[in-house]
Order: sequence, then structure tokens, then C-alpha cells
Amino acid sequence: MQCPFCQHANNRVLESRSAESGRSIRRRRECLKCHSRFTTYERIEYVPITVIKRNGDRELFNRSKLLRGIARACEKTGLEANRLETIVDNIEADLQQRTIREIASADIGELVLQQLQPLSEVAYVRFASVYRQFTGIRDFADALNHLQATDTPSSPETYTAKGHRNGSALTV
Repeated sequence: MQCPFCQHANNRVLESRSAESGRSIRRRRECLKCHSRFTTYERIEYVPITVIKRNGDRELFNRSKLLRGIARACEKTGLEANRLETIVDNIEADLQQRTIREIASADIGELVLQQLQPLSEVAYVRFASVYRQFTGIRDFADALNHLQATDTPSSPETYTAKGHRNGSALTV
């Protein structure tokens, strides 16, 4: 590591600590020649991920675009912003662990739906309606039936349109 003041290559680390919520390491250094102090950060270098869109276009994975889409689906559902960030973190980590650097947008959409399903049925259906390009009420009914089939509560308990619990089964 070169000193930013005198360009000398030798320095010593005075202090190291975690930074950016554990995503980097902050190191305080001192140049052995001019004794100036400076700070460096070590971060994981992510390999860029390319998203293949439905129409065949390719674009770089955009974390903020994904977060915006999820936030729109989760409006007025009570899910906190940090929970949405965690969803995006999980998806991004999953994508980074893959050996293939080109991912279909459909695969990313499925990852989002997997994350949303246990958190909010409303957000799940909203996201699915855009991602899967629902064209009519049948598409919504199919999504609701899928949710009902995958939700196996210990007792048959569902929610009415106003969100109140009742003891009867959900009919679509």
C-alpha cells in the first residue's frame, strides 16, 4: 500500500475495524517514511452480473432497480425498509455465489417471489402480477390458489378481504 503523501511503499497498520455493517474493513495506517497517517478500506470485489431481459437485451444487475420494484409491491403492507434491504441482500448474495454471470430476469423474479411469499401475500401477488404480466382475473386466481396450496397452517385459517381472520377456508 503506497502512502498517498510521499508514495513510500512501507507502512504499518495502527488499527483495523469492521465498517459498513461488516461489508468492509477500515484500516488506519502510518507511513514508515513520512509518518503521515491515512485510512484505507478493504471491500469484497464483486464480479458484475448481467441480467438477460425478456426481449433479449442485456444490462448490468442494478440493486436499486430491484429494491424499487420490491418496494412498490410492498407499499402499505407494513414491511419495514430494512426488511426489503435484507431481501435484496439475500438475492444479490445468491446471484454472486452462482458460477454463471448472466442471469435471466425471470430467475431474479422467482427469487423475489420466494422471498416475498412468507412475508406478505399481498406483496407477493402485486409483484407476481407485474413480473408474470397478469392479463386477467384468472391469473390472479391462479396466484392465489398457488399461495393457498403452499400455505399449510396447522388450522384452516385465512383472511377476509379486510384482513380479518376467520376460521373458514379461502375460496377463490
